[in-house]
Amino acid sequence: MNPRQASAPGPDPYFPDHGDPRYRVHHYALDLDYRPVSNRLSGSARLSAQAGPAPLEDIALDLAAFRIQRVLLDGRPVRHTHRAGKLRIRPAKALAPGTAFTVEVRYTGNPEPVRSPWGGLGWEELTDGALVASQPVGAPSWYPCNDRPADKAAYRLAITTPSPYTAVAGGRLLTRTTRASSTTWVYEQPAPTSTYLVTVSLGKYTAVPLTDPDPADARHSPVPQTAYLPARLLAEFTEDFARQTCMMQFFEEVFGPYPFGEYTVVIADEELEVPVEAQGMATFGTNHLDGARTWERLIAHELAHQWFGNSVSVADWQHIWLNEGFAKYAEWLWSEHTGGRTAAAHAAAAHHLLADLPQDLLPADPGQQLMFDDRLYERGGLTVHALRCALGDHAFFPMLRDWATLHRHGTVNTTDFTAHAQHYATAPLDELFDAWLRKPSLPPLPGRN
Repeated sequence: MNPRQASAPGPDPYFPDHGDPRYRVHHYALDLDYRPVSNRLSGSARLSAQAGPAPLEDIALDLAAFRIQRVLLDGRPVRHTHRAGKLRIRPAKALAPGTAFTVEVRYTGNPEPVRSPWGGLGWEELTDGALVASQPVGAPSWYPCNDRPADKAAYRLAITTPSPYTAVAGGRLLTRTTRASSTTWVYEQPAPTSTYLVTVSLGKYTAVPLTDPDPADARHSPVPQTAYLPARLLAEFTEDFARQTCMMQFFEEVFGPYPFGEYTVVIADEELEVPVEAQGMATFGTNHLDGARTWERLIAHELAHQWFGNSVSVADWQHIWLNEGFAKYAEWLWSEHTGGRTAAAHAAAAHHLLADLPQDLLPADPGQQLMFDDRLYERGGLTVHALRCALGDHAFFPMLRDWATLHRHGTVNTTDFTAHAQHYATAPLDELFDAWLRKPSLPPLPGRN
């Protein structure tokens, strides 16, 4: 099945200076050498791309302030400029519409997060290691890219680092090769991936398999799951993540088959404000472990993003409620499934919370400043619950599973979802979606039919 791509013909309305809609990248090959002590990154990026329907007079890539060593277009040196976060490549003559081309960039420098209204984003140096948390526009902090969520591509990452460190990336580990005092880790992610969902985590970690790597019955083998964490935290991790494999099984029943080849979790040796999901991977902080499953809802939230946000991705950031509303509701579904509070009880608590907060958020278009507001998460979850109440479970769960299946590895917008949901309803849903998504005032608490 070919993934459906929602139309995103122009710049992202929230980040018009990021990305270039005039071409698409199909594959990134990244070769990185990182030295943690000096925070030094040397990189080579090869992008395989295709021009859009108009002649392409220049190629704009997003890249932070690294020193550019070489730029090649189709294997030949090419004129370029690099300023204000943009690497602009100028062919001798415009590329004809639909032309396939490759760009290779070699660069070096000390990576650091890019500035944003939410603080630094992207490559983050830790006390002993590094991690990447790019949502929404931090990818240029460590590699040249077409930084827009609608431009999804396959990736191959090779990361060389001193041998005491483990390098983890989303995707399948192809090889690990040690020469002298350095080790090179090569990962492949063949599924279409948005730039902000590519990640690397480096630290002194122990690998812990969570699933049987060689099950007796391969036909019913679970999704391969591996954790990387500081060895001293193994006891707490074992308790806190004990139910993740069951969670994966439940989400596959509810949302459909897991959309990637494997799932990896990293416990970074640092406290993190919030966990970070990436394609096929999630990163938690030491503060998310306590041996009492206190943060299990976050495990559910990040895992659910593999379906909602990573496989089914937003065409632009205006539609972020589609990511966060469904991940929030997945928390409530898991709670309900495991004998905790029901989704209805969670919805009532969320509604009570929102009723006492300002009513100035439009979930379908929150604006850049409010796109990560806690209210968007809760209101998004309530929207999904209101839809469940309107459809009934007999229609809601097939609708949910079909949404994730039909748009697997594609991009979507709010109109796509409202039209999809309508197919499962016996009455028009326009008033429901207008009230919950397009008006700031909080609608009444939805009740089950």
